[in-house]
Amino acid sequence: MKILLVEDSYIERRKLASYLTDWGFDHVAVGSGTEAVKLLESDNPPDLALLDWLLPGLDGIDVLRRIRKVSPENYIYTVMLTAKTHKRDRMTAMEAGADDYLSKPIDPAELRSRIMVGKRILELQQSLRFAATHDFLTNLLNRSEILAALDREFSRAGRENKPTTVILADIDHFKRVNDTLGHAAGDEVLKEVARRLKLDLRPYDMVGRYGGEEFLIILPGCNLTAGARRADGIRHLIEKDPINTPFGCTSATVSMGVTATNSSRDRSVAEFLQEADISLYEAKNKGRNRVEIFSGDAKSAGAGQI
Repeated sequence: MKILLVEDSYIERRKLASYLTDWGFDHVAVGSGTEAVKLLESDNPPDLALLDWLLPGLDGIDVLRRIRKVSPENYIYTVMLTAKTHKRDRMTAMEAGADDYLSKPIDPAELRSRIMVGKRILELQQSLRFAATHDFLTNLLNRSEILAALDREFSRAGRENKPTTVILADIDHFKRVNDTLGHAAGDEVLKEVARRLKLDLRPYDMVGRYGGEEFLIILPGCNLTAGARRADGIRHLIEKDPINTPFGCTSATVSMGVTATNSSRDRSVAEFLQEADISLYEAKNKGRNRVEIFSGDAKSAGAGQI
């Protein structure tokens, strides 16, 4: 957890920062509201802010209001530190968006306890967010989240005039695993295939469980040729080694359909998904464990093998 300490008094800032260091917290300390806002609105904002009320430039209340305009996905837990003691001051801070309030002079034990409460709340929030956006079995993005990611990348590709590859992958003969080793073994195969799908992905590539034994992979910045090559590399990773489960050893292969955006084709997200699905069907129809790329006449004549 990263903490931002905002305190205009140099002596007080040094004292509070020493507490945070002694307690093992990663932190950064600044002396003005203007500096605080720059960090809070950066690409890597802190998780928790200890915020003095009276500050040069923007005061603590102004900073709080700016914090709360940030996306809820980047929620910052805030503790207001102030010499103000009236109940109406506490209400003003809470209405502006403070999560907690601590009166000066600061008692170190009390400060640490407030930070620990904030840490637990943030961890719970992170856990709930993960559960809402990820598939419980594979820990990949769930269907709604991977589709939302596809919609975002599709829009970005259009704005920046850059390609995005979409890959639809399906485990071959998955029912056979369930029938021979049982559904628990099938779950183990799904988890292992999901793990291997991520092995060769870049940090900004995305993969999600599209449904059942189907997976959707998004490769931003990849044209069709590069995307198909990446897909075949992933396919080799899946088939390379056997999968050991508590119920017996098995293996898995995947069939993959690939399509990509480009500047000369005006398609909706749904149409691109349909193209990937058509190509996947071709891969299944032509023997499985292969990659098929979408071509303009794929609907009538089939896609081309890489």
